[in-house]
Amino acid sequence: MDANWDDLRFFLALARTGKASAAARQLGISHPTVTRRIKALEDAVGARLFDRLPDRFALTASGETLLEDAQAMEQAAEAIGRHSARLGDTARGSVRLSADEAIIAFIARHLPELRRDLQFIEFELAESHNLANLSRREADLLIRSEVPDLASLVTRRLGRAAHAVYAGAEVEINAAAGDVLRRMCWCGFDDAHTYMPGQGWMLEVLGQARPTVRVNNWLTLVELVRKGVGLAVLPCYLGDGDPLLRRIGAVLENVASDQWLLVHRDVRALARVRAVMDALIRLFRDKQAVIEGRAGSREALVGCNAAAS
Repeated sequence: MDANWDDLRFFLALARTGKASAAARQLGISHPTVTRRIKALEDAVGARLFDRLPDRFALTASGETLLEDAQAMEQAAEAIGRHSARLGDTARGSVRLSADEAIIAFIARHLPELRRDLQFIEFELAESHNLANLSRREADLLIRSEVPDLASLVTRRLGRAAHAVYAGAEVEINAAAGDVLRRMCWCGFDDAHTYMPGQGWMLEVLGQARPTVRVNNWLTLVELVRKGVGLAVLPCYLGDGDPLLRRIGAVLENVASDQWLLVHRDVRALARVRAVMDALIRLFRDKQAVIEGRAGSREALVGCNAAAS
């Protein structure tokens, strides 16, 4: 067999997507390039690797055999990349951090103090709810509310984020009774994001009715509340201290999200990654009261925790 790793990259992309167009998008190349490289690989190995069906490319028996070897080569190449990155590494260079948009906004707000001792490190802040592939260096560090069951990951709990109900600064509410809150306009997440913290609590308040305005992004939700569109459950680290928002009631009991710092065990050895990890741990420790909703706005109402009862 006379095939190089580049050919196998094309093969793996097509095997995983089943479509040349999707493989091309994944690799950042043209559709004809994919089909040409696959044909060249088939010529090199002397076997047909895909059946060309009307709607997709399907692996042949030979293709399935090659797939196992190609995946092993891919894992080896990724490991080499991670290990070689450590050679001569110093606390300088670029570190890519992936988190949801709420945590990214929190980090951006405190980036000057985060970078105080990291002037030679460049930061890439990526908003995502998905689990980036740390093995392939799609991100160096992740902050997530759940920890995947992967032996290759090292985890560190950063803190527990409290949530509360917020209204626009100019919105007036005269009572904390559940029926008063129920009559208010609410903003929340769409049906695909009802797993977000506080959405179940809100649905109980609304008698399982959906919120009037639905979004798929925390920062959009914050903007709606700022403009007085309606009430919403927000993380206290976003709501407290915002002059255009005011908290309605106390921190919601049983509505919280643990924040975990995730790193691949190989990447953790990089000096620049370790430096950013240490800085993030210090930041979350120093802002613990903010994250737990103990340093924020004066409560406009008391008893919101009982509103759903």
